[in-house]
Amino acid sequence: MDPKAVKTDLVLILDFGSQYTHLITRRFRSLSVFSLCISGTSPLSTITSLNPKVVILSGGPHSVHADNSPSFADGFVEWAQSNGVFVLGICYGLHLLVQRLGGEVRVGEKQEYGRMEIEVEKSCGIFGGKVGDRQVVWMSHGDEAATLPNGFEVVARSQQVAVAAVEDKYRRFFGLQYHPEVTHSPEGMETLRSFLFEVCGVNAGWKMEDVMDEEIKVINNMVGPDDHVICALSGGVDSTVAATLVHKAIGDRLHCVFVDNGLLRYKERERVMETFERDLHLPVTCVDATEQFLSKLKGVVDPELKRKIIGKEFICVFDAFAKELENNLGKKPVFFVEGTLYPDVIESCPPPGTGRTHSHTIKSHHNVGGLPKDMKLKLIEPLKLLFKDEVRQLGRILTVPYSFLKRHPFPGPGLAVRVLGDVTEDNALDTLRQVFWYLLEEVQACV
Repeated sequence: MDPKAVKTDLVLILDFGSQYTHLITRRFRSLSVFSLCISGTSPLSTITSLNPKVVILSGGPHSVHADNSPSFADGFVEWAQSNGVFVLGICYGLHLLVQRLGGEVRVGEKQEYGRMEIEVEKSCGIFGGKVGDRQVVWMSHGDEAATLPNGFEVVARSQQVAVAAVEDKYRRFFGLQYHPEVTHSPEGMETLRSFLFEVCGVNAGWKMEDVMDEEIKVINNMVGPDDHVICALSGGVDSTVAATLVHKAIGDRLHCVFVDNGLLRYKERERVMETFERDLHLPVTCVDATEQFLSKLKGVVDPELKRKIIGKEFICVFDAFAKELENNLGKKPVFFVEGTLYPDVIESCPPPGTGRTHSHTIKSHHNVGGLPKDMKLKLIEPLKLLFKDEVRQLGRILTVPYSFLKRHPFPGPGLAVRVLGDVTEDNALDTLRQVFWYLLEEVQACV
């Protein structure tokens, strides 16, 4: 999906390391407004190329007084003013706005953390004009705005008389000291709704049906009329929805492979293949690689080593499938489908201000783990701007069975990382399959 092809107003979040980054983005999308999140230190050219109507400056763990604290690009303020872009700073974002516009931010005498009560002091659109209105919000800050830039005025204060909300109507700059996006701010969603629709005049017209239509166009423009595409299906929601979408676009030039690695849940292979073939009519080849995987895992105890072995064997199976497909087609496949989601994209970038060029590795990724370099396939990632719940919504539109979309999550390495020790000993895999089967039956009975 090309963000520039979205026909509704874009809300762009500049991320300065807030732990609520995903949540801010999701809150706007839940209001049928398309939102994107990019690094807060992105070049101005990146921001302007997306042509947002609203820019949100997120919170973050930094202080504007710290060396190398992250900030938006030079020229951002001037560009926003000259183009009539609305800007809302939240917490650290408010401090940035105040400091960069000539105000003063200082270390607060009474730092605020947790639930606080604020009072609206001045009629303004962001609070719906309710002067005297009191509401509980979630504060999390050490610094505070001490002196506001010219043109700004305080519209709400906390119980400790600290600045809670500011605005400059003329320049379309706004700021909130608290986090309206969290459930701990009960009226926060109403505040965001009022800001978007009453203050900024944003149009709420973003629909998942439009996402599907646009993505099909993107795929058809990308994939040539004689090109073939391959997809490794895990049996999970993401890869299934991605494959179904691509199949809708190009038909049986999509070639899917499902690998039974011997580490699946009880009757997983039978249930998944039935859904692929009977309900979705996907062209899927099932490869039974049980012996190949279990022989490599024999005697292995360390969970991370298990992951790496499984990832390597998946690549071997997939490589063999691709070569056999090439022999059958008489030509090489050109594209590879991945079910990458938007949180994967966001999390692959280090938080601004950390000084890192990459994120820390907690564990190796649960997917295939990378394609063989000599395959040189181009990626198709039709879900890379969607969150998990949005993928399920898209799946419903694509008539993926609801029972499949609500499946219990399952790790890519399967039961290997849920068996403590050697997976080939003492019938451990079969025992665990039975346990999980009974557990899921109980969970589903309670839903």
